Amino acid sequence: MDFKFSEITLLITHYNRSKSLERLLETMVKLNCYFFDIIVSDDGSKDEHLSYLRDLKKTYKFTLVTTDINKGLGNNINKGQDAVKSPYTLYIQEDFIPQDLFPEKLRDAFSYMESDPKLDMARFYAYVKYPNLVNIGNGFATMVFNPYTLDYQKFYYYSDHPHLRRSTFFEKFGRYREGVKSDYTEYCMMMSVLKNKGKSIYYTNFRDLFLQENSSAEPSTVKREFWRQNDNPVLRVVRDIYRYTKFNYNLLIK
Repeated sequence: MDFKFSEITLLITHYNRSKSLERLLETMVKLNCYFFDIIVSDDGSKDEHLSYLRDLKKTYKFTLVTTDINKGLGNNINKGQDAVKSPYTLYIQEDFIPQDLFPEKLRDAFSYMESDPKLDMARFYAYVKYPNLVNIGNGFATMVFNPYTLDYQKFYYYSDHPHLRRSTFFEKFGRYREGVKSDYTEYCMMMSVLKNKGKSIYYTNFRDLFLQENSSAEPSTVKREFWRQNDNPVLRVVRDIYRYTKFNYNLLIK
């Protein structure tokens, strides 16, 4: 069965992982998933990766948007989104692999967004389950930001993980912050979505639609500080309190 999404552009951000990009594109073809356009936004990759991208372009017919030097995630998403000409954007980073169920659930998400003009996003992947959800059917739930919930995970309403959004996203939430680390770029957009009352739905079995894989040949390009990943119980409590306090301050005061 073919899944033709004539209203959706697939936007992929890429940096030095051309084999991972090929895997993503090849999987979309195997799933019979077709789009209005495919845009690959490259963030100043090495010459060997750029050369490989140009070869891939002959096979997969995507639009390649490049830059002379690495400018960071914010710039990479911004210039890629600027090139989108369809009403909707499916955003995926190159290290994700769509699973068999994804095309059907993308169709469901598109249907929900078409029927509700207030919906800004449909999220397909997460590391942990969002704490406040109201089921709406087909495996999706509406995300509800509750300011009185003590779980700081409630702040992770937006994520750079795979999601469908309206291509007018910047008009409501602004552009991605440039010139800063990728985690802070994501954080700033998360805060903008919350402050501007974004509305999103969320696939509750959030590990069923995508795998995120980084091979030894093409490892993740994001490097995080030790304190962000350490599982020491004391450090985890301190980290959670810090985040809850900081997030509330930035949302309500800053």
